[in-house]
Amino acid sequence: MTKLRYPATHTVEQVDDYRGTLVPDPYRWLEDLNAPETQAWIEAQNALTFSYLEQIPGRETIRARLTELWNFPRFGAPFKRGGRTFQFRNSGLQNQDVLYVMATPGDEGRVLLDPNTLSDDGTVALTGVDVSGDGQWLAYAVSASGSDWKTWRVRNIETGMDLPDVVAWSKFCEASWLPDSSGFFYGRYTAPEAGTEYAGTNYHKKVYLHRLNTSQAEDVLVYERPDHKEWGFYTEVTDDGRYLVLLVSQGTDRRNCVFYKTLPDGEFAELIPTFDARFNFIGNTGSEFYFLTDFHAPRGQVLVIDVERPAREHWQTLIPEAADTLEDVTLAHGEFVARYLHNAHHRLLRFGLDGAPRGEIPLPTPGSLLEVHGRREDVELFYTFHSFLYPPTVYCYDFDHAASEALAAPNLDFDATAYETEQVFVTSKDGTQVPMFLVHRRDWHKDGQNPTLLYGYGGFNLAQPPVFMVWRLVWLEMGGVLAVGNIRGGAEYGEAWHEAGTVHKKQNVFDDFIACAEYLIEEKITSTPKLVIEGRSNGGLLVGACLTQHPDLFGAALPTVGVMDMLRFHKFTIGWAWVSDYGCADDPEQFKTLYAYSPLHNAKPASYPPTLILTGDHDDRVMPAHSYKFAAALQAAQQGDAPVLIRIQTHAGHGPGKPTAVLIAERADMWAFVAQALGMPGEQ
Repeated sequence: MTKLRYPATHTVEQVDDYRGTLVPDPYRWLEDLNAPETQAWIEAQNALTFSYLEQIPGRETIRARLTELWNFPRFGAPFKRGGRTFQFRNSGLQNQDVLYVMATPGDEGRVLLDPNTLSDDGTVALTGVDVSGDGQWLAYAVSASGSDWKTWRVRNIETGMDLPDVVAWSKFCEASWLPDSSGFFYGRYTAPEAGTEYAGTNYHKKVYLHRLNTSQAEDVLVYERPDHKEWGFYTEVTDDGRYLVLLVSQGTDRRNCVFYKTLPDGEFAELIPTFDARFNFIGNTGSEFYFLTDFHAPRGQVLVIDVERPAREHWQTLIPEAADTLEDVTLAHGEFVARYLHNAHHRLLRFGLDGAPRGEIPLPTPGSLLEVHGRREDVELFYTFHSFLYPPTVYCYDFDHAASEALAAPNLDFDATAYETEQVFVTSKDGTQVPMFLVHRRDWHKDGQNPTLLYGYGGFNLAQPPVFMVWRLVWLEMGGVLAVGNIRGGAEYGEAWHEAGTVHKKQNVFDDFIACAEYLIEEKITSTPKLVIEGRSNGGLLVGACLTQHPDLFGAALPTVGVMDMLRFHKFTIGWAWVSDYGCADDPEQFKTLYAYSPLHNAKPASYPPTLILTGDHDDRVMPAHSYKFAAALQAAQQGDAPVLIRIQTHAGHGPGKPTAVLIAERADMWAFVAQALGMPGEQ
């Protein structure tokens, strides 16, 4: 393998003083995303990367197979509102899912909103929808080029025509309609200065009320807290139209406050005024509010709080904490439908409003629920189920007959019977037992020669249950093994599992992932030259940290849209919100922890395996400069001949809303790169 000649990346004399610790930052200039020299660097890096990828045998074969497998009709779970039924559908290769409206769930329906018509290249995505209670209006949000910024508009559902209303600079929120459908609540930030849309920090969120047929300048400020710039707000109008509930968050910390007011003109009351626990609003019966919470219950419980008797001594437990983690609760058919995590896969249980168990809704196989939709007055529940080898299938559960029926079962040209899924438990460095899923051919051999993809995330209380992804099928067909580690930092075993992977305990996350890799090698499932690691976002940090800590353990690495500069992440976009999981370099002790594992600052001279770093130039969640700087540092530190490349997708963001065509091209490049790195056959 001939060592590549990388584009010249100049350095600057930037040194930061962290209370006596001097930290060089020679690639600081890459944080200026719009600077001509940064744009020239992007073009040069992409030119090298794509010239390398284009010469890999089998790249087009992989792309063709991805396209072939991806081309199957997909359906979302139907949801009802105002006497109408709505559903997202995709004919197969459409860049964006299309929203349909139907009279009943079984109808063919008609197109209500097709975001594919909003741009020529499919880069405008539908990122929010909410139907008014009378079923007359659709508030919908679109985002361009993968950005988190939303622009809201309003469509007449009967005519399909839009009102002139335009509501801009909204982010991290949904729309909540007034009971009379005359307007909706939403959250927004002050419009950023030109040139800072994708890098500037997002503070001081506010809640506004927008009334139909008015300009945004006329919107009414409903709530703000200038004394708490980091507070975020999520609004929900209760189904009976009586209350506006305000969930108050602080960054990505799962703990939140709950305020509410009586509509239309009541004052906000602070029902839960302190950040003691997570309180997710489920619904209400009059003044009784139901919450899914980890208050005194790390794995979750359901409480009822009467807002007319809000003192804690009056709180009542309806569904107590169980051995499994209570992940979500839907109020449907006058009862609670509770989604539990059992050893990292889902179960669906029913409970009366008094908490009395009413049985389980059986799921087809160990897997996960993508959507669960139902309303209090409904006689059915719609849900989408999938697993590694089980494509997303929409089911309708009939409460009266206690039976589920598949409404939409996709048919793929893939022989799932040739593969199987198993779950193993890995012993981490400190003795913790970590679950890991393995997907492989039934006739496999443990000879250490199986190309194996190890995927992980490990953060923000997000579990990694079995999910269906088309590109993983192609990996399996290429002869690969899929391994998914349910490492600490996630939600698999409740808040304690999450907390064990945060701030000063973040190294546990990396140790768990390393233990998974070592297990795969020790059990002769694979070997170092045949092992690739992948992670996105916080998972990109995971890959970057493990890569710099153990560069000799892996055969290839795919860090994607990762958080790589742990000393400055809080200075850009919504990065400050991640301090609850990571800590902050402004704190002396947390600085030491962050500096010890920050991928950017630990890219020391070594022989690194083939590495393909991926990001999008419009990523306004994890600013692409994280990946730019890490790529520059890793290229400079590379002592071996293996390629260290960065693939920068233009007009793309963090991931949500990415067009199908772009997803296929991106994954084809990833699999081609890995096939080359691991010595897999070029044509299969």
